[in-house]
Amino acid sequence: MRKQTFTAISLCLAGLATAPALPAQTLDMTNPPAATSAVATPGRGQTMTQVERQFGAPTERFAAVGQPPITRWVYADKIVFFEYEHVVHAVTLRR
Repeated sequence: MRKQTFTAISLCLAGLATAPALPAQTLDMTNPPAATSAVATPGRGQTMTQVERQFGAPTERFAAVGQPPITRWVYADKIVFFEYEHVVHAVTLRR
């Protein structure tokens, strides 16, 4: 039984080695298209005061959680995440 299994595997591998090459698609990622968004978002490192001055008061504020404390502000078209008092990430919402 063991010899038969080995023979079957050998035949399969030999078949793969002689199989014709399949065409493949090549993607040029040297200059990928930039993600476009019509929604303005705050830049990394901006303070809460700067964000509120630029975008107004958020519709919802979530208290800080975790360590380091992460605070989340929700706007109609984006969510802004803060670590302590500074922006670490902003996400635009599709609606």
